Parts: sequence; structure tokens; C-alpha cells
Amino acid sequence: MAETDEIREKLVTTNRKARHDYTILDTYETGIVLTGTEVKSLREGNANLADGYAMIKNGEVWLLGMHITPYSHGSYANVDPVRTRKLLLHKNEIRKLIGITSEKGLTLVPLKVYFKNNLAKVLLAVARGKKSYDKRHDIARREVERDIRRKYAR
Repeated sequence: MAETDEIREKLVTTNRKARHDYTILDTYETGIVLTGTEVKSLREGNANLADGYAMIKNGEVWLLGMHITPYSHGSYANVDPVRTRKLLLHKNEIRKLIGITSEKGLTLVPLKVYFKNNLAKVLLAVARGKKSYDKRHDIARREVERDIRRKYAR
């Protein structure tokens, strides 16, 4: 396979809190509209998704709360680090998301930001918030699985 044919991905950041706080039901790969200095800052790995979420407004999907640190060598071209950014999806995917998120308790959460063939992408998840007892149950289950792996690894 030629190098131009293969898909190259470079992970920028992940939202580790999302899998803890939410049950992931479905995921969508979306493009994201960025300025030049934001792209350069992302390539340096300067992004944070911890407080990020997405919403649908006027038939468009917007990413809020994602922090991209201003580019170190930028000047007047640097923009607000937590500005609202537009996500790029097909119209039928947006219609599907409108129907899904109208259901009570479901939200859109970004899971990771990465570059795929030199294009910035966001992995967007349809998620339902977990209750505290669900979180405790997941932690207990992971500990039991870890103990079993340790026991049989010997």
C-alpha cells in the first residue's frame, strides 16, 4: 500500500472524563471549523475537552467549552480560546442527531480531537449521563476484572 493511500491519524487530546460521566450510545466523526492559529496550536497538542459539549442550533452543530490555547507564535490572529466552533456533518446526520437529542437525558459530548489525513476531526458521542451509583458500579466491575487478570497472569 502506498503511503498516500493509508489513513494517518494523530491524536491531539481525549476527554477522559466523558467515559466516566456518560454512557456512550453512538459516535460520529465530524470536521471542525478552525482558524489558522488554532490549527497550529492543535498540532502542538494544546487543547482541552474536559468541559466541552455540543448543541444543535438552527440546523447546525456547534461545539462549546472546548479550550484551544492561543498559538505561541501567533499575534493578532489568535482568537478567543473557548469560542464556539462549528462542527461539520452531513445534513442527514444532523437530522438524526436532532431526533436523538430531543429525547430527554441525551447530550452530545466530544470524546477526542485528532488529525486524520491532515484534517482536524472531532469524535462526537451521543451520551446519557450516569448516576453516581452507576459510576460506583463501573469502578467496582473494573477492579474485579483487574483482580481476575492479576490472578490468572501468574
